[in-house]
Parts: sequence; structure tokens; C-alpha cells
Amino acid sequence: MVPLYRFAQFDAFDSCMHGISRKLEESHCGFSQALHTGEPAEVIVKNRTRLETYFNHEGATQFVLAEQTHSDHVTCITEVLTRGWEKMEDAVADTDALVCNIPGVMIGVLTADCVPVLLFDPVEKVVAAVHAGWRGTQKRIVAKTVKRMQEEYGSLPSNIIAGIGPAIGGCCYEVGEEVASHFLTYGKSAVMPNAEKFMLDLPQINKFQLMEAGLQKEHISLSGICTACENTDYFSYRKENGCSGRFLSMIGVR
Repeated sequence: MVPLYRFAQFDAFDSCMHGISRKLEESHCGFSQALHTGEPAEVIVKNRTRLETYFNHEGATQFVLAEQTHSDHVTCITEVLTRGWEKMEDAVADTDALVCNIPGVMIGVLTADCVPVLLFDPVEKVVAAVHAGWRGTQKRIVAKTVKRMQEEYGSLPSNIIAGIGPAIGGCCYEVGEEVASHFLTYGKSAVMPNAEKFMLDLPQINKFQLMEAGLQKEHISLSGICTACENTDYFSYRKENGCSGRFLSMIGVR
């Protein structure tokens, strides 16, 4: 059995399948799921195959990943086709949020400190996976993803539920004023002065942006896991001084 982090609110719906992989020291490359960081491709594909087997039991048949570029680009997946799973070359280009309503298709994002956000509309049966680093958060990528779900699939923001996965927390994410200045309007619950630096709480900011986009507060779950604090279980680029590992957050419609 592959140990995954899961959100209870998603598990309440039979039509939703999801999971977030963990770091496993005993596995090859710590069970990293990243093909773009220089690890042996055959090892990463083997790790992904292990994860794939788990999701196959849930009803997944296709797997789609993107070439993440810290953009605010949102792509809707309209084909029953695996992309970016066994090789990088056919990944969805220049995209940091994927949206899909096709049963059996799993979409996902790779992270190691940035914020993974999973969205599910149980009424219209639409899912989204979002990669939000500070640049994507500054560009309000989660709000743009919600808007795309509205425009393309008729989703009502008030129906959408969200899971904000493990990411570096405000306890550990120290940034300079040039980064913090983009988020000062969110107040001290998200940006705290620390000597000449600031402590930035990106998961909290993404929660605020989701509420601004129309999601109900009670429909948003935060894992509360800081990847730097819980580095044994999750990859952290900062804590590991530029690690090559990434964990994968995936969601799909059954």
C-alpha cells in the first residue's frame, strides 16, 4: 500500500479520487515523482507506476501532468490521454493548473515547498490541480482556476471544495521585502515581519484567495503540514538546500 495524504472532505464523495504522495526514505530517490530534476528517469517512472497501481484500484486509467513554469496559465484537459507521465516531452506545456471533468483521468502537480491546491465540484463533477508558488500566488492562480471552472463547466464557486496540501509554512518561509510586498494586504495572519525579513504563509494566502473567488470558508481544508518542519515525510527544497525530489498531488473524477 502506498501511504498517501488524503482530505476527508474529498473522501466523502464517491465520485472523487485523490491523494498526495509522501517522501519514503526506503524507496528509490525517496519515492520522488519528478522527471525534471535529474534523477534516473527509469527510477522515477517505477515510482510513478507504483502510485499508478494504487489509483488504478480507485478507477483511474489516464494520468496527466504539466510542464510547470510558475505561471498563471490554466489548461482544461479534454482528451482521454496520458501526458507527462512516462516522459516529460508530452507533458502539458507551460501550465500550472489543470482542470478536467473526464472520468478516469487523474491530473496532478509536483511540489517541494510550493502550495498544491486540489479543487472538486461535486455538482458538476469537475476537478482541478493547482501549483502555487509565490509567483503563482501573486498572480492569483487559484482564483483564475476557479473562474475557468465557472466559464468552461458551469461550476458555482459556492459548491467547490478545496484541499490545500503540504507546503512550506509561515513558520519557515522567510522572504525579502521584494516578495512580501505583493502580499501585505493579507495582514499579519499571512505576512509577519522578522527582523529585516518577512515570514510568508502561502497556504493561508491561497485560502484567502479562494474565499475571495467565492468558495465557502468551511469548504476549504488546509493540511497544516509544513514541508520544512516535516521533512522526513515531504520533500522541501529550502530545508534540503535544493533537493531534487518532488511529491505529487493528484485528483480525478471517478
